[in-house]
Formats: sequence, C-alpha cells, structure tokens
Amino acid sequence: MGKIDEQILEFIKYLHNVKKASENTQLSYKRDLRKMSDYLQAHGVTDGSEVTEITLSSYILDLENKNFTAATVSRNIASMKAFFHYFVKEGQFTQNPAENLKAPKIEKKLPSILSTAEVVRLLEQPSGDAPKDYRDKAMLELLYATGMRVTELISLRTTDVNLAMGYVECHDASKDRIIPFGNEAKTALLNYLAHSRDVMVDNKEETALFVNCSGVPMSRQGFWKLIKYYAKKAGIEADITPHTLRHSFAAHLMENGADLRSVQEMLGHSDISTTQIYANISRNHLKEVYERAHPRH
Repeated sequence: MGKIDEQILEFIKYLHNVKKASENTQLSYKRDLRKMSDYLQAHGVTDGSEVTEITLSSYILDLENKNFTAATVSRNIASMKAFFHYFVKEGQFTQNPAENLKAPKIEKKLPSILSTAEVVRLLEQPSGDAPKDYRDKAMLELLYATGMRVTELISLRTTDVNLAMGYVECHDASKDRIIPFGNEAKTALLNYLAHSRDVMVDNKEETALFVNCSGVPMSRQGFWKLIKYYAKKAGIEADITPHTLRHSFAAHLMENGADLRSVQEMLGHSDISTTQIYANISRNHLKEVYERAHPRH
C-alpha cells in the first residue's frame, strides 16, 4: 500500500468526522480517489505530494479514452480537487495539482418523465392486502404526491407525517421543509399504518416510517428493486429510476399551472435554475400536444 492510499484514508476520515459527509458521499470520494491512486502507482507515483498537473491531465485523458462519461470525469476531477485542497490546507502538500483541471462540458439532458397515465398505472400495481402491498402502495403514492428524494422518503420517521393536516416534514441535508400531500397518499398511509407497519416491525422502539420485511428501515436498494418490479408489472417501457417519480411530480405540477417558486420549495432546490428545467419539459410537452392535436397546425 503506497503512501497515497494512507492519505486517501486520512481524507475520508476528515470527510466523516469533520465534514459529516453522508455515507454515499464518502464512498463516492473513496471510489474516485482509489481509481486515481491505482493509475498513479502504476506510473511510479506513490505519494500525493509528488503528483503534478501533467500527471493528472494524463489520468483524465486515460479516463476519457476508456469512454467514461463527461459526468463521471467531472466528478473525478471534483474529488481530486477536494483531496489535494485538503492536504494543501493542512500544510502537508505545497500545491494543488488539480486546481487548474477543467471539467468537460456536460450536455444537460432533460430528465425522463412518465405520462400521467403511466404514473396512474404504476401507482395501481400494489393492490393486494398483504402488509408489503400496503407499504409499497404508501411509498409510491407518497413519493409521487410530494416529489421527495428517495433518501428523504426512506429516512422519514413516523413523527414526520401529519395525517390530520395532510403534510410531511421532510429532512433535507441543508434544511427541513414541509410538503403537503393529497387524499390518495393519505388513504394509502392510513392503510399502511393500520394494517402493515405494526405487523412488520418487531422492535417497538423503531421510529422509521417505512420498514422492510425484517422490520428495519427500508434501504435505497430495496426501494430501487421495488420500483423496477412495479414498473415492469405496469408495462412501462421507460428505464425508470426512483428519481423518475420526482421528475414526473415536478413536470406534472408545472404542466398544470403551478408556479416555479412553489415547485422549487417543494423539491427543496436551493437554486431556482435547477427547477427551471421542469418548466422547459412542460413547454416541450405542451408543444407536442399542440402539434398532435391542433387542426390547423
């Protein structure tokens, strides 16, 4: 193990202890930096303080030649910048060789969204009366009703839901927000809490709202599998991800006249330009509908 591997571990420890970075963020940095370390050590560089801008530029070129996407290359550059910046700040390195690296331009793809009919088909799939069916129905309905991120959904506690008032308190990394939900989600949640959760939870101290069949909090992977399963069952051809319902929620709100600021608030976007993309989708969709349906097009 070269010195650079020890330096990576020190940086990850800093992310964990000082920056309080999420598990996913730490894993992402570790994966990117280990890939860099493998390349550097294969080229005789074993200490981070010996790395030069030329070496890193060669590494970036190597990633591009291996057909990594622009987004992946950009993320690797960001990871390297943060890594070297930390050691310069700590006084262990004299310079940041990643400082001048330029991230490749990423084409902003419009997120894929489902039609309203597809969403309805998807939400109708969990229709049995087994505890798992009630739970799955409640999770899908609440996700589409609020546009939450999946991590936020699976992090909900039972105390975060106000059924009487019809809102959920969502815990974002930067700030909490209140999101309303409608009757369909309310009914699904009531059914889940009445018929499922207590059956699935062994430990009465468990505070997670959504649990798996072992009675512990549902994982991202568990929910990913669940949504893929129901999409297939609903005959949805699109490559659906847990984020698809969030995108669809936002686009459908915009299509039906919601204002940009309100959608920004519900999604928890700090920058309104991130939310603007849904207005563009909405315009594109309306244009398609017009072209298909208007008699004098």
